[in-house]
Amino acid sequence: MYYYFIIGLQGFCIYHAIVNKSDRYWIFVIFFVPFLGSLIYLITQVLNKSDVEKVQGNLTAIINPTKKVKELYKKLEFSDTFQNKVNLADAYFEIKDYNSAISYYEEAKDTLFSTDFYVTSQLMEAYFYLKKYKKVIACYEELRTGKEKIKAKNQLQYGLALDKLGKESLAEEELKKVNISFSNYEERLSFAEFLMDKNRNEEAKNILKEILEESKHFTKDNSRIYRETIRLVKSYLKGM
Repeated sequence: MYYYFIIGLQGFCIYHAIVNKSDRYWIFVIFFVPFLGSLIYLITQVLNKSDVEKVQGNLTAIINPTKKVKELYKKLEFSDTFQNKVNLADAYFEIKDYNSAISYYEEAKDTLFSTDFYVTSQLMEAYFYLKKYKKVIACYEELRTGKEKIKAKNQLQYGLALDKLGKESLAEEELKKVNISFSNYEERLSFAEFLMDKNRNEEAKNILKEILEESKHFTKDNSRIYRETIRLVKSYLKGM
């Protein structure tokens, strides 16, 4: 267990150093002196309240990904509330156990909060990952009757689900709704991929070029968040 703790700590520190663009020598210190180097890095570069919580969360996920699930299950046994069911479902969702997540989201919906927007949104995403496309559409129809704005990721999932069910024209109309300038970068990339799958490369290329141009105006945070998205955009454009 001690060995895995060190590996987890080292991995987190290297990840933190890269993401936050710390001086390069820190990576060598952490790599070649795993425990002491990581400890020094944490003390000098990381330690404030929010980051400490982040460190603890990441290390727990690396060492024991089901620990959070077990803790939240005990809380639910002690107090069978809507929020405790949702929290447990979220924990299962985080470790990609979508079937278990769906089970607890559905239990939560059976309470007085059956129209909760967040729960339905999460259910929709879980069903999408499990390729239960009719369920995805049912969730979307429920979201559409609510007052809250539908998230871009749910709009994308709805469009792709329609396509999987053979409704290509309707799917495209729905997917166009995510193609909004200076936002929805991941969803717009997926829309471009949809068009490429239909051999409509020129239309896809226009979307990709727009995303790439907009990325030149990213803040530091957005550059970090969408790094992989922009890498894929460049890769697709290079191959066209």
